[in-house]
Amino acid sequence: MKKILKITSLTILIVFLLLLAIPFVFESQIKTMVKNFINENLNAKVEFRDVSLSLIRSFPEAHVKIDDLVITNFEPFKDETLTTVETLAFTMSVKELFKKADDEPIIVNSISVNEALLTLKTNQIGVSNYDITKPKNQTSDEKTFETNFSFDIKSYSITNSALSFIDEASKLLINISQLNHQGKGVFSGDKSELDTKSEAFVSIAQDETKYLNNNSVKLDALIGLDLKNQIYTFKDNAGFINQLPLKFSGFVQLLEEGQKIDIAFENPGSSFKDFLAVFPENYTHNIETIETTGNFKVNGYLKGLISEETIPTIDINIISDNASFKFPDLPKRVENITINTSIKNETGKTEDTYIAINALNFKIDNDEFKSSALLKNIMDNMLVNADIDGTINLSNITKAYPVNLDTALSGILKAKLNTVFDMNAIETNAYKRIKNSGSASISDFIFSTNSFKNPIHISNADMIFNPSSVNLKSFKAKTGVSDINASGTITNLLGYLLSNNKLQGSFNVNSNTFNVSDFMVVKTSEENNNSKDNITSLNIPDFLDCTFNATANTVNYDNLNLKNVKGILIINDQQATLKELTSGIFDGILAITGYVSTKTETPVFNVNLGAEGFDLEQSFNDLELLQNLAPIAKVLQGKLNTIISINGNLNSSLSPNLNSLSGSAFAELITSKIKTNSPILNQLGSSLNFIEFDKLDLKDLKTNLTFENGKVTVKPVSLKYKDIAIQVSGSHGFDKSLTYNAVFDVPAKYLGSEINQLLGKINDPQVNALSIPVTANITGSISNPIVKTDLTSGVSNLTKQLIEIEKQKLINKGSNEIKNLLDNIISNPSTNNKPNNSVDSTNTKPVDTTKARTTVNDPIKDILSGLIKNRKKKDTIR
Repeated sequence: MKKILKITSLTILIVFLLLLAIPFVFESQIKTMVKNFINENLNAKVEFRDVSLSLIRSFPEAHVKIDDLVITNFEPFKDETLTTVETLAFTMSVKELFKKADDEPIIVNSISVNEALLTLKTNQIGVSNYDITKPKNQTSDEKTFETNFSFDIKSYSITNSALSFIDEASKLLINISQLNHQGKGVFSGDKSELDTKSEAFVSIAQDETKYLNNNSVKLDALIGLDLKNQIYTFKDNAGFINQLPLKFSGFVQLLEEGQKIDIAFENPGSSFKDFLAVFPENYTHNIETIETTGNFKVNGYLKGLISEETIPTIDINIISDNASFKFPDLPKRVENITINTSIKNETGKTEDTYIAINALNFKIDNDEFKSSALLKNIMDNMLVNADIDGTINLSNITKAYPVNLDTALSGILKAKLNTVFDMNAIETNAYKRIKNSGSASISDFIFSTNSFKNPIHISNADMIFNPSSVNLKSFKAKTGVSDINASGTITNLLGYLLSNNKLQGSFNVNSNTFNVSDFMVVKTSEENNNSKDNITSLNIPDFLDCTFNATANTVNYDNLNLKNVKGILIINDQQATLKELTSGIFDGILAITGYVSTKTETPVFNVNLGAEGFDLEQSFNDLELLQNLAPIAKVLQGKLNTIISINGNLNSSLSPNLNSLSGSAFAELITSKIKTNSPILNQLGSSLNFIEFDKLDLKDLKTNLTFENGKVTVKPVSLKYKDIAIQVSGSHGFDKSLTYNAVFDVPAKYLGSEINQLLGKINDPQVNALSIPVTANITGSISNPIVKTDLTSGVSNLTKQLIEIEKQKLINKGSNEIKNLLDNIISNPSTNNKPNNSVDSTNTKPVDTTKARTTVNDPIKDILSGLIKNRKKKDTIR
């Protein structure tokens, strides 16, 4: 007995080892077979990681597995992936492995597919990416798929897979996700049966219309197979769309010219609860707890040939009368529900399919809503004729139906209108083919949106629908502290609502208070490159293509308070263009033209600013831009006129990014005096103590400057202190750094007692009128300036030359020698002088004050000055 056990054990071990070893012998043959099949039958690039064979996994059958299969298309879908399959496995009898290529076909018994992603596409000219089989031009030397394989399938399965079908010509999109399908049967006979179970989530959309949106679909079906005639008959089946049960009967037959269909279906029950079952379970929750009354019935058939020229005739009817429902946890009941809808095609031509919504009515409390519509040519350029008549209290929507909204709705919507249009007219704004009539209004409407920082409260909005436009009779709204009153015309309301077109119109807008921060957008951390903190930013809506004639008593922007604002605002493509905008601010008038754009990741702007009569102290305290353009003006008091042309980037709150700015400016001081305690003037006063800088004459001072890359360059500007002419030029940075030169044309009488004594001794009018240029180099920063002058060397040189003149006069060498000395001083007063602070003034020339006072004409100034003058005629602000 022990010997028998040993022999048996040894035999089992040998068989087991053979089962392990044999696959290594045949694995190469299997790989070669798969590659030959691909090369001979498929016109596509096919790759796989491995092909393996096991005799143990499906013993006594052989189990063949292909890992990581990828099929990629050639032209015209080059490099597009047709399918990826994680594993493709099939089983067959072990004896099939011993067949040679010239033997009878290899018989496959079962197939399983796991995690397949299949994308089927047909382009605009009708070419399909799944048409990848090579033509069957069979010769004696070639073997096609039919001669290599035969199927005697007892079972097959597809698990955790997904399929997409895209028809670019008809804009049809079908998505099937989480697909699990299995079937059992015998395919070897002419007639047999297939027992299948399927479940998936299905979305179907055409153009912008969604017919199913990730709806759960299940089907358990026993299908009769007539393989000889290729007829597949529904025998016993139960299907579900979400939770709506449907029964099918009929057949599908495959023909050379297409598929012949004769299928009828209906829901087996008649309760209105069946209608609610159509909606996803997330919205119906536990459907058994919902109270319903009334009936619901859906039935229909599809009969005819599916081919390139025809579709089946269709007759589908959805009927419900005097129905109602109430969710157990909600206070409101929806009642008087009437549904009467038909989907029909009586000719088999695609363009003759139509949907007749004869009635879609309901009532909540005392508010009744009635509607009907006829939709024709739905597969091409859909024609719509719709009527709406009713009232809806928007707050009752969430009280009657468990819909999850980001924010609760409130308000009363009333509408009575008729609209007739085709979708192509909506998309192309062909207004002559859009016919509207009726009216609509909304009151006490409150809602929140990501486009605005605060909730928006529309107290009243009235619209009159005309054939080609919508007249907005009145619109009153408030958000934050901002109020808006508007009227105007909307030219494409349906295009905006139905086709993602921009909202086009022209409006008159009035506001008592308009606070720009009320329209800021709070961005999430995800929108902010995963930043931990939310930020507030201002974006110009991308859905607007509108012109606004705007007036506002007060506009608050950052720390600025604008009064009596008037102008034209044009919004399009996320750009706001300002025209003829005027406002009162800083006891003066501001005029603006230009644009702001938030289309790019970094907002940009390009504007021209004109200011008349600005109070210097107020404007320089509140405007960071002016503080950086002319920091010295902070010590001035008086009135300012200026024209600034400027462009650059904006930050998230639409304030200028100073380091990105470039442009030019012209400024004019109307009246001005200098405040004390300026570091620069204090240092200059210490170096040039004969000048009282707080008494400089700045009246009618004009200057031009340019700025770029954080640096401001000031063109030479002329000043006057008594009989001392002053010319200033140079540059400074937004970082407060200074690089300036101030040249003072100083008469000799200011240069000390020694020089004045010499002048008295010489007593010559020509000598008494002498002056020398003194250069002050100003560096350092605004708060800590460094001032160096060549005054000491200039005075020393002049003193030496005056002494020489006096000597010549005393020794009476004659007037010619004195005249030559004077000419030398006047023409080259600083020859060979080197100031003590190492500032080289060798080439310093006298100031040409006539040239320095030349006024630069600026076309921007002319334009903006015109704006300001026009504004003053209408509304003078002081």
